Amino acid sequence: MKRSVFFQPEGAWVGDLIPFEKDGEFWLFYLHEERVTPKPGTSWHLVTTKDLTQFEYHGVALQHGSTQEPDFNAYTGSVVVDDDGTYHLFYTGQNPRRLGPDGLPLQLVMRATSSDGMRTWTKHPEDTFGAPEGYESGDWRDPFVFRDESDPARPVWRMLIAARHATGPDRRRGVIAQCVSTDLVTWEYTDPFWDPRRYITHECPDVFQWGDWWYLVYSEFSESFTTRYRMAKSPDGPWEVPALDSIDGRAFYASKSACRDGRRFFFGWIASKEGNRDDGPWQWAGTMSVLEARQNPDGTLGFGFADELVDSFCEEVPISLTEALPAELSAPDSYSAIISTADLPSRFYAKAVLDIAPDTTECGLLLRSSDDGDASYVLRLEPRRGRLVFDRWPRELTGDAQWHVSGDVPYDVELERPCHLAPGEHTLEVIVDGDLCVAVVDRQVALSARIYDRPSGRIGIFAGEGSATVVEFDVRQRTDN
Repeated sequence: MKRSVFFQPEGAWVGDLIPFEKDGEFWLFYLHEERVTPKPGTSWHLVTTKDLTQFEYHGVALQHGSTQEPDFNAYTGSVVVDDDGTYHLFYTGQNPRRLGPDGLPLQLVMRATSSDGMRTWTKHPEDTFGAPEGYESGDWRDPFVFRDESDPARPVWRMLIAARHATGPDRRRGVIAQCVSTDLVTWEYTDPFWDPRRYITHECPDVFQWGDWWYLVYSEFSESFTTRYRMAKSPDGPWEVPALDSIDGRAFYASKSACRDGRRFFFGWIASKEGNRDDGPWQWAGTMSVLEARQNPDGTLGFGFADELVDSFCEEVPISLTEALPAELSAPDSYSAIISTADLPSRFYAKAVLDIAPDTTECGLLLRSSDDGDASYVLRLEPRRGRLVFDRWPRELTGDAQWHVSGDVPYDVELERPCHLAPGEHTLEVIVDGDLCVAVVDRQVALSARIYDRPSGRIGIFAGEGSATVVEFDVRQRTDN
């Protein structure tokens, strides 16, 4: 059993996750991505964890079909258990060799069952079904099934499907289609679950109830490539848009959730970048990451690290700043920074509590910094703009783009998150493990990133055009570092 902050299989990558809680343990099915040519079919693999800090890899859970079968790619879905203890796995079957009537690569909803506690699965190809008239045949995927017991006399199973209308503006045809069933075998098409005419599609839908609120989670790649949520007092809506409606930023995608002991955790993947470089294009699939949701009094959700993960970093790192705490960084119309006296380990947890004065433009953390703080990764709080930004300096493109250096871009575009930064104390936490970085503000706002180009360096704290006092500062590592 391997202790790991972020799980990734040897020689492969983690795609969409399908989490399921069973007897206090999380069963994390995921799409196993192998970047080889020719590209093999996609299967579901399985990882389990009890404490969110140790992950056990079990290999293939649901094998993809042959090159002639409709599930050559076994894509995202969901798992439920019926009253008899039989587990039902619904998934997307896709084979690029098979086209629908509209000429698009056909996507189908397929089913498998397990009677031995999800150890083995039996496929039921006879229960396969595709999109009805009015929907594109190539977007009928990610079936999410949940039980609706609002009518105790007739409880039903509801299936949500990421789909697209066959007509309309191309990038606004996305719809969450819906089917209903009483036996998990025969499904009836019904009215869409959510039809905002807003995005290209709404991948990996997820619905759950928490107290008085219902939540709809989906991933979109229209204006942004991110996972969002909506909230309502009923699973039938109307759905409200919270002020901070995304789970994380561009790097964290296809997140779905599972509940344990009244706590809800979101499991997604942090995308890798082509060429393992900071300026490389984002790739599909990456490394698994977990965030815990916290429900605010108004029903909105905040996202941060699980306590179990933070507590696993229990060994103090002998790093000190050049000034004693509390340390005031005062720079009314300039910039001020204090840098650690030693380099960081490759894996660490850091926490800084900053008391931000009114009208401060920026403050935050420098990661893997040069000795003078000039070159580094930057986690920048911007109170005037109400956001957290991930930045790096120098902002240099490699290869043939040497001209694109320094200030041609204002920061790592796509890696910014809105957050409330009123004057006063704010807590900025960060976990770094190799080329992965996740930051959290006030246990409310999370931002994930890849950090390839600077493998080592120091940590620092800075302020610009204003004042911030470092109230607390802590750096810890795990005993398995």
